[in-house]
Amino acid sequence: MIVELVTIGNELLTGHTIDTNSAWMAERLNLSGIQVSRITSVSDSRKSILGILKETEARADIVILTGGLGPTSDDITKPALCEFFNTHLVFNKEVFNHIENLLYNKRCKLNEHNIKQAEVPESAIILHNDEGTAAGLWFEKNKKIFISLPGVPFEMKGLITKKVIPALKKAFSFPSIHTRMVITQGSYEAHLAEELKDFESSLPSNISLAYLPSPGIIRLRLTARGTDAKKLADEIEMQILKIREIIPEYVAGFDEDTLETVIGDLLTERRQTLSAAESCTGGTIASMITAVPGSSSYFKGGIVAYSNEIKKDQLAIEPSLIDKYGAVSKPVVEDMAINCRLLFNTGYSIAVSGIAGPSGGTDKKPVGTVWIAVSCQASTVSSEFRFGDNRERNIKRASVTALNMLRKMILSNDG
Repeated sequence: MIVELVTIGNELLTGHTIDTNSAWMAERLNLSGIQVSRITSVSDSRKSILGILKETEARADIVILTGGLGPTSDDITKPALCEFFNTHLVFNKEVFNHIENLLYNKRCKLNEHNIKQAEVPESAIILHNDEGTAAGLWFEKNKKIFISLPGVPFEMKGLITKKVIPALKKAFSFPSIHTRMVITQGSYEAHLAEELKDFESSLPSNISLAYLPSPGIIRLRLTARGTDAKKLADEIEMQILKIREIIPEYVAGFDEDTLETVIGDLLTERRQTLSAAESCTGGTIASMITAVPGSSSYFKGGIVAYSNEIKKDQLAIEPSLIDKYGAVSKPVVEDMAINCRLLFNTGYSIAVSGIAGPSGGTDKKPVGTVWIAVSCQASTVSSEFRFGDNRERNIKRASVTALNMLRKMILSNDG
């Protein structure tokens, strides 16, 4: 079964809009046993749309398109579909009633563009869109299925989840797929690959391992394919146990976990609190922590001590320490962590000071040099890192590394 995705829109090809639709669809389809073989983006033009329809008809069994079903003049997917499927637009009363009710509930005025959206290809099966005014369309031709969905992400997601996947699974028999993710921090891709070389070579033929790197985090995705869903789940769990035995120091979470959610759970379970003193990360750590619902119960606050004056005045760092060792140093970052914890009266604290770049580095402290400290009443631990020469990645890596250092400290205190 060959499945292809097609995203339609000039904005995707100019770089003004990132194609998140195809990534989300591919993930959801894959989890349902529907494996995507190709993803293509084309422009909003009759020639491009007709061209990709002809191409995919020749090689795919199922084609899912998104985009170009809106109410404006540049949305030309429906006319192109009519031409390809040798049909024409007809007014659909049921679609119109839905559009009318939806706009009324949103206190929006119905206009001729909205009415035009009630015109749909006569040969299409209508997939009613609960979230928007553009109906999804299902076509069948020469034993091939073509599905056209709106490009608005939340509308597309609703249709994929509620209509498309259930209909496809009813029409076809797909294999079972079970996927788990192991979240790692503190290593790099080549090193993990070396550590897991024997593990990977011993995997059963129906299980695959993929490395998904991002700044500071590498996700290990285990995917099992077969016919027995429970057996696949059990097999994956056995492999995860093996990974935890091989690289226990790097495993920071699983599946949808993030370091900030893991930290939140750990602090909540222990009824502990946290504060942060940030320099080069500029409040990124606090932002990550407070993005988690319920974080107000354990995160008291933080200070963005970007200048030395703030380090001295707000965090009470001794000027002599900065003069002697520099702001990016072990003594300064440890004092930042300790004084922040005392200032906010929290059980734990994080402090970060570094040179994010692209300027400011020296021979002894090049761009990417970052000192991180975590502190609790029993101890303060600090480490120096060299993250590289990219400012954005340095900030992200420093933030997730700091959170992982805190995670390890909290867990070590349990012992």
